[in-house]
Amino acid sequence: MTNASDPLSLHLPISGMSCAACAVRLERVLNSLPGVEANVNFASERARVRLQGESSTVQDVVAAIHKVGFDVVEQTLTLELSGMSSERCAERIQAALEALQDVHATVLFASSRASVRYRPGVVSPEQMVRAVELGGFQAHAVEGGQRGEERARRERAWQRERREFLIAVVLTVPLMAEMVGMFFGSGHLLPGWLQALLATPVQFWSGRHFYRRAWSALRSGTSNMDVLVTLGTSVAYLFSLFTLLTTLHGHLYFEASAAIITLVLLGKLLESRAKTKTGAAIEGLLNLQPPIAHVEVDGEIEDRDVASLHCGDIFVVRPGESIPVDGVILDGLSEVNESMLTGESVPVVKAVGAEVFGATLNQSGMLRVKATGVGSNTALARIIRMVEKAQGSKAAVQRLADKISSVFVPVVVVIALLTCLTHWFISGDLASSLVSAVAVLVIACPCALGLATPTAIMVGTGQGARAGILFRNANALEQVQRLQVLVLDKTGTITEGKPSVSDVLPEAAVADAELLRVALSLEQHSEHPLRQALVQHAREAGVEAVEVSEFQAVIGWGVKGEVAGENWLLGSPRFLAENDIVLDQAQIAKLEAQGKTVIAVARADLLLGYIALADKVRDDARTAIADLQHQGIEVMMLTGDNPRAAAVIAKQVGITNVVAQVLPEHKAAEIQRLQANGRCVGMVGDGINDAPALAAADVGFAIGAGSDIALDTADVVLMRNRLDSLLDAISLSRATLGKVKQNLFFAFFYNLLGIPLAALSLLNPVIAGSAMALSSISVLSNSLLLRHWKPTQRD
Repeated sequence: MTNASDPLSLHLPISGMSCAACAVRLERVLNSLPGVEANVNFASERARVRLQGESSTVQDVVAAIHKVGFDVVEQTLTLELSGMSSERCAERIQAALEALQDVHATVLFASSRASVRYRPGVVSPEQMVRAVELGGFQAHAVEGGQRGEERARRERAWQRERREFLIAVVLTVPLMAEMVGMFFGSGHLLPGWLQALLATPVQFWSGRHFYRRAWSALRSGTSNMDVLVTLGTSVAYLFSLFTLLTTLHGHLYFEASAAIITLVLLGKLLESRAKTKTGAAIEGLLNLQPPIAHVEVDGEIEDRDVASLHCGDIFVVRPGESIPVDGVILDGLSEVNESMLTGESVPVVKAVGAEVFGATLNQSGMLRVKATGVGSNTALARIIRMVEKAQGSKAAVQRLADKISSVFVPVVVVIALLTCLTHWFISGDLASSLVSAVAVLVIACPCALGLATPTAIMVGTGQGARAGILFRNANALEQVQRLQVLVLDKTGTITEGKPSVSDVLPEAAVADAELLRVALSLEQHSEHPLRQALVQHAREAGVEAVEVSEFQAVIGWGVKGEVAGENWLLGSPRFLAENDIVLDQAQIAKLEAQGKTVIAVARADLLLGYIALADKVRDDARTAIADLQHQGIEVMMLTGDNPRAAAVIAKQVGITNVVAQVLPEHKAAEIQRLQANGRCVGMVGDGINDAPALAAADVGFAIGAGSDIALDTADVVLMRNRLDSLLDAISLSRATLGKVKQNLFFAFFYNLLGIPLAALSLLNPVIAGSAMALSSISVLSNSLLLRHWKPTQRD
């Protein structure tokens, strides 16, 4: 149960934002609420909000969003219901659902389904399912419905924008012909009244969204792109209308106002399409899951929607088919291609008892699988949530752009006003002065500035997910390329993490079976990474364990317990020595010099013997570490193992800096020591016993880990069980940050060049409108070039 003092996280889809200034304004308003921490992303059109305490409620957040002129997009979810016996049951379920915040439900008894409209982030599908189950019924969310509706909503919006743009084009083309005719000295091709008739619907119908959003911004005391477009086009339109109604002479600028609105609409249309492509990685991951599963029911095979699967269902996967959900193999042997989740192209052999994951491809044999993770509890769903969270976060480099966007529009309005007054004072021509001011207003759109960072982050994190590299947030992606020191754990990181017993060395008069019996009895309750190897070896030798009382695990040292009043000990030689057990240091040194980990076992304060375990070094470790060092990154080993064994492994992979015999709780202190001189430090571990060090590092990498603790602790999760994925993560980070810098250059270049040209009357307003639209498209197109990044193919 969640504690009332724990922060509540909301992920709200926002509609109505037109530029970065809108996102900055909304973020400022939300952060002004007591107990609220908000992050608004213009590119992904989402707000991430954390509510701490009870100072502000979800209703306060939604009300604040509405107050500044934006909206939280509603979505629809379908629930499959069971347990209803009458219409009265349907009414009870509907009442339970509508008791939730901002939920509107329709429950149909005949179809055993509920259609629920809700605001994502305010209430979750899991909360709705729980509300139904508390009433004594069962509910199952039909996955994909809400995402499908979101795609449909975006498609409808794009079609509407496209239709409005085409109408604006039809009305604007004759006006542009008028401008071209004037340019070639052909005189007026269209009478003034016809120009006004064509320009008016463009100005006030096609451009109505600009007016509405500009008013919302001004009402809340801020300004945005819509203010610039509205001011610029209104000045041109109203001046032309005034000229037409009063003198019937002089130049009219109806073509400028109409063309600017049409070009801006075109830019927003292309921007909308390109922004959709920046999130294509998420869509690609979603499309990997097959829609149908072959479910075993009473000995027969039935085809069912994957959304209807439950944990415990048994299904069959034929050769060449994708696995629908996570599960454990009951029967069959096959090779499974997991590249869509891990980026690893080599198929993995799967036999009875092996885990399989949804969306991976069964290549050869028939598999019979029991479902263990469905819906939002699959590995694929967790990956998608992590990628979405990263795409919605902000990089530190974006703070500069946000600060500039927040003051950019007012500064531009002042520049436009000064331009108009200065030109009028010098030339005495009000018409040309207004034209220059309009050009300044139109070209100075902050859209490109707002899109520069988040679009690159969205594409970069998406490409990472396809390669099995999951970034927790934008800051992690940014920090990776700054790494100066990389600290590697030994077991499970430099080595394969699959230790096996290599030597069983009992003392004189002690049998192997007795030594293993004591070890098995103590280790059967332990959670140490070496436990599995030791327990498996003992059981393969036919040894039976006895029950141990007063069991105690001393983290990083060993375990102890009592049997029939005797003290039993197992652990590192140092642990037993501190418990007054006499050891053969020469024997221990000999084993450790071979790179083996030595465990000593004692009973009734007498040494029973030693068990040595060996772990194979990863095939790619030496070349990956050499490549990291070649890039100027200092690589060191930090391990809890003994110094001699650590030194042997370090020498094999080319590491000279080794810190050994460090307890898990002290690893974080070592990381902080390295950070003390200002260096950027990364930590690579298995995501389990290295959690404190992963959290302490500037960037924590969990390698080959799909565990919950890895996803919760590490900044970067490397799904491929290979060290060379570190090189790909660094490469992607550098490529993404390179695109961010290029995008910021494009954004600033257009404005730094365009505003002075417009202020000096060297830029026609129509050309300014084209340049403004082009700036956003340039930034988006440049970000999309990241889709060509590929991980390095290595042997």
